[in-house]
Amino acid sequence: MLKLAVIGKDVSKSLSPSMHHFILKAMGESCSYDKISIPPEEFSARAEKLFEAYDAFNVTIPFKGDIIPYLKELKGDALSFGAVNTVLSKERFGFNTDGYGFLLMLENAGVEVAGKTVLVLGAGGAGRSCVKKLIEAGAKVSVYERSKERLQSVYEEFGGFTPLDEIPLKAFNIIVNCTGIGMHDTVGKSPVGEDLLALCNTAVDLIYEPEESEFLRLARGLNKKTVNGAAMLFYQAYMSDCIYLGKKPSAAQAKELWNHYREEGI
Repeated sequence: MLKLAVIGKDVSKSLSPSMHHFILKAMGESCSYDKISIPPEEFSARAEKLFEAYDAFNVTIPFKGDIIPYLKELKGDALSFGAVNTVLSKERFGFNTDGYGFLLMLENAGVEVAGKTVLVLGAGGAGRSCVKKLIEAGAKVSVYERSKERLQSVYEEFGGFTPLDEIPLKAFNIIVNCTGIGMHDTVGKSPVGEDLLALCNTAVDLIYEPEESEFLRLARGLNKKTVNGAAMLFYQAYMSDCIYLGKKPSAAQAKELWNHYREEGI
């Protein structure tokens, strides 16, 4: 049985345990899966113990970059994203499955990105992943990030997008919320208003708790297509589990498992 966990600032409402249990069971494996909330000021003191306590673990906000100094090697997308969400403890290898999950979520929701104008809000760990994948998929990407230093850093690293120091009131095909606005202590708030959402076609929120954020509620009220982040979380969890088991991922299998997961209402 695999000993797994998810770590983050507040993972008390995380769906990761149920998703990983479901996926691994379907793959013929069992696991224990802990939720570990760590105050940011305690991360450095507790990080080393994670490698001893777990076979592997997932990393979420705000530690996707903080975990990197404790790793021996970054693999795949983690190299280009500069962020890690999946760790193999024994090897101290870091991976990032967010991009895989993000694009598969959009594909499964019928959201075309090639040639489309996309506004990404936030360039943190998840935002970086989404920006990189959108550029690779042929989207015309603009990125707004409150931290000018972070935005400049991402632009210098990736290029290929339009950096914004303020959110313009103009039409975009897709707006993607990669900020944490709308969850935890900001529930009921939206990173943008109806005036901007009225000009877009699709609103995508990486937040999955609450199921409908204020951002998505406003968009739905304007008859826009909305996508929440639950499917992305499931698909990146699937990719992580393939890494844990040394199996090659299959988009068809991932979609089939997601449909079964939703049907069972776990």
